[in-house]
Amino acid sequence: MVRSKLIIVSDDQDVVQRAKAFAASNGVSCEVYSTMEWGNKSSMTNLTSGNEPVETGAKILPFPGNAGYTGSKKVQTINELESVAIEKAINEYNGNLTEAAKALGIGRATLYRKVKQYGIDPSQARKKRAA
Repeated sequence: MVRSKLIIVSDDQDVVQRAKAFAASNGVSCEVYSTMEWGNKSSMTNLTSGNEPVETGAKILPFPGNAGYTGSKKVQTINELESVAIEKAINEYNGNLTEAAKALGIGRATLYRKVKQYGIDPSQARKKRAA
């Protein structure tokens, strides 16, 4: 028997309430973590240990849908969500596109193509690291 669990990582109470309602209406258990709690790697290890499936070697990044969330009801396009996820990964890895691609689960060439497509400047993340 597969038990489903929804793990919510957000500081936005509106997002948390909507996700809890979704989980309850679908018979799914729910755990809520603030972004600060989720950032604590040891608690994340305790949370995921013993649960399957967990992809080994993958870095868990915050859900990209919360990054640009303003509380409005506007639906973001897949391209907008993808662009935000790519920018977050590039910033997380200080402009290292190889590591960002691994974290996103895409090939390096694909990431380079999408960086160009969305007009993302990885050098900005490198400059932040140097500062």
